[in-house]
Amino acid sequence: MKNTVSKYEDIEIRGALLEEAEEIAAVEAECFPEAEAASLEEIRGRMVLFPENFLVARADGRIIGFINGCTTDKPVLGDELYHDPSLHKKDGDIQTVFGLDVLPEYRRRGIAGRLLRTLCELSRERGKKAVILTCKEYLIPFYESCGFVNHGLSGSQHGGAVWYDMQQWFDEKQ
Repeated sequence: MKNTVSKYEDIEIRGALLEEAEEIAAVEAECFPEAEAASLEEIRGRMVLFPENFLVARADGRIIGFINGCTTDKPVLGDELYHDPSLHKKDGDIQTVFGLDVLPEYRRRGIAGRLLRTLCELSRERGKKAVILTCKEYLIPFYESCGFVNHGLSGSQHGGAVWYDMQQWFDEKQ
């Protein structure tokens, strides 16, 4: 993958660097409740095992958002994938999204959509069949506007929250 994936106006979207793990963890801590946020150690562990699945959005000389996830062969995002990065299957058919984070002061500028579309485009180029994620109910319209289909309540118990399964199949199989 080229280091710079895409650039939109003054927002650069590119692959994350391992040395950015602390800055990424700080964004995660600001965007998710403590029970749901990945720790610095979890982020580093994921970045070591699947660095190709970490994209950052940079502006104003800092990381303002990022997206990450592993690849799997399962069509639903199980909680075990969050906690055991060794379950990542590099050649898996399905890209997951663990988190899509944008700092509050940069929201409502299309950055989350750009990160998500870039990951979906990369996944398609890499021969993946789908991108899957879980989200909270209030985010369903956002993900639907990005081409995802709501498959109802998820079995996920991650962070004690209620989640919905969202999927985007590239062959329109949904």
